[in-house]
Amino acid sequence: MRAMTKILLVEDSKFLRLAAERALVRAGYDVSSAADGEEASRMAREKLPDLILLDMLLPKVSGPDVLMALKRDPLTKAIPVVVMTGLSQKNAARLQGDGAIGFLEKYDLELDKGSAKLLTAVKQILENLPALRARTSV
Repeated sequence: MRAMTKILLVEDSKFLRLAAERALVRAGYDVSSAADGEEASRMAREKLPDLILLDMLLPKVSGPDVLMALKRDPLTKAIPVVVMTGLSQKNAARLQGDGAIGFLEKYDLELDKGSAKLLTAVKQILENLPALRARTSV
């Protein structure tokens, strides 16, 4: 039996965090969550998740700063980070340059209407990870 996929969910909105966490746990993922950037960095080092879903607008330490810190840290730099944002796509290229492997538009996820879109997106990301890893580890 394969190990449960570990996901670190970083989201400061309590509603979105709880909704996403519940959905991911029900779908069979091992989920940890953090409500701010400081906690996110600490938990990434402690839990070494298979995937980090990272909000950009966070208290204490901003999402982009967390992303850069994760990518600079030898312990966490290989962990794939998917940015969850309400920000426009114009930031996407810069964040990709900083090490994000993908983006989820919060608005498109429609978590207030249910979790299907989030679960589909996460499943696709995890299925594509081997290819993404191969592309980014140059």
